[in-house]
Amino acid sequence: MNILKYVKEAFESLLSNKMRTFLTMLGIVIGVASVISMLAIGQGASASITGSIESMGTNVIYVFRDNSVTNSKALTISDANALSEAASSNYTAVAPIVSENREVSYSGNSITAQIYGVTPEYATVRNESVSYGSFITNEQVDDHSTVAIIGVDIANELYGTTSNLIGNKIRIGNYLYTIIGVLESKGGSMMGSSDNQVFVPISTAQTRLISSSTMHNEVDQIYVSAASADTIDAAINEITSTLKSRHGISMEGDADFQLFSQETLTEAASSITQILTIFLGGIGAISLLVGGIGIMNIMLVTVVERTKEIGLRKAVGARKNDILTQFLVESLFIGLVGGIFGIILGAGISSIVKSIAALSNTPLNPVITTSSVLLATLFSVGVGLVFGIYPANRAANLEPVEALRRE
Repeated sequence: MNILKYVKEAFESLLSNKMRTFLTMLGIVIGVASVISMLAIGQGASASITGSIESMGTNVIYVFRDNSVTNSKALTISDANALSEAASSNYTAVAPIVSENREVSYSGNSITAQIYGVTPEYATVRNESVSYGSFITNEQVDDHSTVAIIGVDIANELYGTTSNLIGNKIRIGNYLYTIIGVLESKGGSMMGSSDNQVFVPISTAQTRLISSSTMHNEVDQIYVSAASADTIDAAINEITSTLKSRHGISMEGDADFQLFSQETLTEAASSITQILTIFLGGIGAISLLVGGIGIMNIMLVTVVERTKEIGLRKAVGARKNDILTQFLVESLFIGLVGGIFGIILGAGISSIVKSIAALSNTPLNPVITTSSVLLATLFSVGVGLVFGIYPANRAANLEPVEALRRE
């Protein structure tokens, strides 16, 4: 008996009880759809987080105070200047920052925004640009100018437009600032929206916004742009040496600051999202296993119902392998067809999740990859095979005389 005949007989057998076949297949459909949609959501979240990190600049090294160290010294503008003066071919730009959440307002409208005190180098290090206007200049830093660059969300919320805002006033805390630029929109991300930011000169922020940093000219972090991915380690060594020297720490001593690179951040985020993806895929796989148990139960019932048929076929010459193959093809057919419909349903669920995320302004774009489709297909066929073996083997081992004797 060739394989096409097995498939034809399996198809006819399954169609003879459409409702039972549908309900059995439904477990596989739901299981595969769960695997596809869960993996798509996990991979979409991973892509969004990675994209967010990369949008913050390339080859960035983050330096910040280590508060776990007793009597640790704060990072200062002087530290940043020393790093700039010591810059070699391993790193190209240094950008100190201070930041604080503050309410910004205009003409009765207000919104809470993240205020950043920055230097001109910030735009280079963090890959920031203005859609029109200009960025912070060294002269404005030196003069403690009350100028500001705003994100598009703030522009829309306070002014109802992102156009022609140069020269307009915006209140930050107790002071009025003149808008000199509007940031290029980067959109939201899994790490928050970069369009809800305001940039002012770092000197202005230290004296008018963030009182805790005024006395010692402290900064929250220092960003350093490595020349390339290949020079990150060398740049970190140079930064560590310079800051230890400034903070009075021996080269062998424990630093009172911490450094990590964008590469480290990306790897950590990827590790977390991989665990999330595996976890979500595991949840879907459990649903698929439940569907497999459903296949086994129904195939066992089918064996009982078709006992006389099996006896007759064996009495007229059907071999054990013929019966075994017939029932395995039926269970494989359920798994394969269920898997195909499950993939379609999973794609539909992913599309719905994407639409809901867009409506709620959540930057999540589920990604269905070829590997996840192949994995789900192999899993569904494998479930059909594994859970079909026992019923098929039971059918194949029936003795013709015993089978014909049963009612």
